Amino acid sequence: MGSQYERELRNVLAGKPAGVRAVTRSCSEVERALAMLVIERPFLVVRAAGSGTEGTGDLLVLRGDVCFPIEVKSTKDRKLYLSGRTLEQYRAMRDVGSRCGLMPMYAQRLKGVRGDSWRLFRVDVGPLEGRLSVIARRLPALPLTRNGRPHLDWDKGMPLHRFLGLVCRRDAEAEESDAASRSAGIDRMLERLSERAGETSPESGEATAMTEPTAQALASNSATEEPTDALTDEEVPPPADIPEWADRFSL
Repeated sequence: MGSQYERELRNVLAGKPAGVRAVTRSCSEVERALAMLVIERPFLVVRAAGSGTEGTGDLLVLRGDVCFPIEVKSTKDRKLYLSGRTLEQYRAMRDVGSRCGLMPMYAQRLKGVRGDSWRLFRVDVGPLEGRLSVIARRLPALPLTRNGRPHLDWDKGMPLHRFLGLVCRRDAEAEESDAASRSAGIDRMLERLSERAGETSPESGEATAMTEPTAQALASNSATEEPTDALTDEEVPPPADIPEWADRFSL
């Protein structure tokens, strides 16, 4: 990987306007607007000591809500297969991410294309927590070959401008959007419960409603008639024969 492309990505993630304009020069207005969000919410980008070894990646990207190491690759072909030293780097990054709760990433720079030439992938390290878990659900992992070996496929990665739009949204906007979605879901649930209650409640159906004359008649009958479920002395059945041994247990 040439230091030129590593420096290019570092300038973008650090939120330097000149760096963002350089990589989005041939992008659409929408793509450029998403990439520009990083200027307001930049990262601290540090070139990792011992770059490319022991799971550190080439760049360590830090901000208050997220942190991830990035391994940078530049290619002429759309696919890059990992083997030997590059496969060892992948495994080391996966192990570090699993132990430390991080989300290691790969950034692939395809040479000779117009528009957004960067694609990002995550290393699958299992369950994550906090903001990283939200990002991991949207960021594709490295695809696998038929033999189950991870590799880079530029066409299957997330464009850099979309990644920046994902991680650089204002927290307030993200929370407002999530709250609106939750509120709409609760409203729909309450409407369904209300409809079901209206169908089954005895107070809401016409068939169970009682007219006033009927209620008065029932009230009059209940006031004048004696209860019919009480037993008179004549109706009380005689006691059954009690065996002699049961007398010992009488109270």
